[in-house]
Amino acid sequence: MLTRTCSAALTGIEALPLEVEVHASGRGEQEIVSIVGLPDAAVKESRERIRSALYSCGYEHPAGATLVNLAPADLKKEGAAFDLPIAVGLVAATGAVESGLLEDAMILGELALDGGVRPVRGILSVALAVRERKDIRKLIVPAKNGSEAVVAASKLQVYPVASLPEAIAALRGELLPVDPSAAGALFAEPDWNTVPDFSEVKGQTAAKRAMEIAAAGGHNLLMIGPPGAGKSMIAKRLPGILPPMTERETLATSRIHSIQGLLAPDSPLLKTRPFRAPHHTVSDVGLIGGGTNPGPGEISLAHNGVLFLDELPEFKRTVLEVLRQPMESGCVTISRAAGSFTFPCEFMLVAAMNPCPCGHLGDRLHVCRCRPMQIQNYRARISGPLLDRIDLHVELAALTEDELLSRGSAEGSVAVRERVIRARKLQTERFHSMKITCNGRMEPAQMLKYCKLDKATETIIRHAIHEFGLSARAYDRILRVSRTIADLAGYEEIRRDHIFEAIGYRALDRRN
Repeated sequence: MLTRTCSAALTGIEALPLEVEVHASGRGEQEIVSIVGLPDAAVKESRERIRSALYSCGYEHPAGATLVNLAPADLKKEGAAFDLPIAVGLVAATGAVESGLLEDAMILGELALDGGVRPVRGILSVALAVRERKDIRKLIVPAKNGSEAVVAASKLQVYPVASLPEAIAALRGELLPVDPSAAGALFAEPDWNTVPDFSEVKGQTAAKRAMEIAAAGGHNLLMIGPPGAGKSMIAKRLPGILPPMTERETLATSRIHSIQGLLAPDSPLLKTRPFRAPHHTVSDVGLIGGGTNPGPGEISLAHNGVLFLDELPEFKRTVLEVLRQPMESGCVTISRAAGSFTFPCEFMLVAAMNPCPCGHLGDRLHVCRCRPMQIQNYRARISGPLLDRIDLHVELAALTEDELLSRGSAEGSVAVRERVIRARKLQTERFHSMKITCNGRMEPAQMLKYCKLDKATETIIRHAIHEFGLSARAYDRILRVSRTIADLAGYEEIRRDHIFEAIGYRALDRRN
């Protein structure tokens, strides 16, 4: 008897529907199951898990030789998500459930030996891939992945199941689907009380101002200061002043985290923008993605959020250099023998570094004992092209005694976030017919239109180019930052003070 069940395989962050064909010939005395269609070790081992699950739940195993084909046959199949559809196909092959009930259903799930259904990765991608397909009406997923599926399933009937018998009951219509109206609550406003607040940061007014500008325009930022100046503390509070994600951004970002299995069962969507802070020992594959079956790296996990690189010069030079292209394009393409995979990575880069190897250069309380060549070699670990792609360079000083002992409360994240949201709203209206959403992503054509300068401001920036030896890319960054400063101030045109402030954030471009 031949039965067909629909499932899906993950390639990169995409979910490709596939067909699970089960042919029970009934020939032979032994129960032999062969799986073909480029299965990996986890898929091949499903035979033993499925056999145990069937007997534990009281179902018969097809007698004789059984062939399972995962089509298309030239696509590599990985993971345990095919356990449940294969098991359902085997049950249908014995006549315990009508094979016609499988035609409009997509099934995914890992089976336990007792017939329970364990969660799998990438359900959000699967639901997004099949929600508009007319031939699929039912989506049967593990119970712990149910909220993920409901979020994106749209017109599909979603059945979260905890066991193999529940999956069979869903196919027979004996189980009610989840109410799709429950998905709306998952897009609710984030709980800002769980995000660190800017009011906890003492002093560092200039750094907080630079962080506000970075948040308002989606700019990359580098902080240079001695140990204990508060660089990491300020960076961790950036998500609290960024505007809430739109529904499109929420789904796009949560989808990547779903692929990596990073979503909690009770929280299928990210409520706040992601903040990723990989250690400086991270490899280039860990940062940009890759592997035998390429998956997203840290820059993609930071999509629509923040990538924080602390102790920037301690990262391997080769690791930092691979950031250059993704920072410009907002996506990264990984090419392997199996094919090419493109992952989105529109992130804000926030980096921190010491001014010298010992960290005390310019510190009024400590003596720097680094030789000039040591300082030069330390800073040379960060290439000029990478620095050009960082919009704001801000220098932090060690806190004074008065700042450390102050009891007053600084401005909180709520007030800063309101200004950032107003500035972002202006940019959304400005770029409504374009693919970009913020000033940090402007292309030359948009800069020519929205960053016009009068003769006085042109003279200022011309002098800065000559005095500091600015590159063309650094000039573009100054214009973008100036546009954001003007947006925060509510001005339609860029003024002199906006240009002066933007030039002040190019600390590492100044000639010694």
